Amino acid sequence: MTFQFLTPEELASEVGVRLRALRIDRRIEQADLAQRAGVSVKALRALEQGRGSTLETFLRTLKGLEALDGLEALAPRPTLNPLALLDHRRPPRRVRNPKEKK
Repeated sequence: MTFQFLTPEELASEVGVRLRALRIDRRIEQADLAQRAGVSVKALRALEQGRGSTLETFLRTLKGLEALDGLEALAPRPTLNPLALLDHRRPPRRVRNPKEKK
């Protein structure tokens, strides 16, 4: 499935569908997972339905499902370019917009 053309709402819905399928596959009831994750059943239900949830609820749910392995694929750490080793400057700490010329 290509995610790049989905809206944020469609992405949230797809994440919810996948979390629900994972929970059901592991034979865990919503109430049990909510208790494990430290979230309310209502918050878990909203997450599974792709309706306004928080990152904290998402992460707690992943932890409750013991499915944190996917975080590396979700947000991989940038690798170091070997040519960058030749450059002895400090890596940038933030990105700035170039100043406009007057």
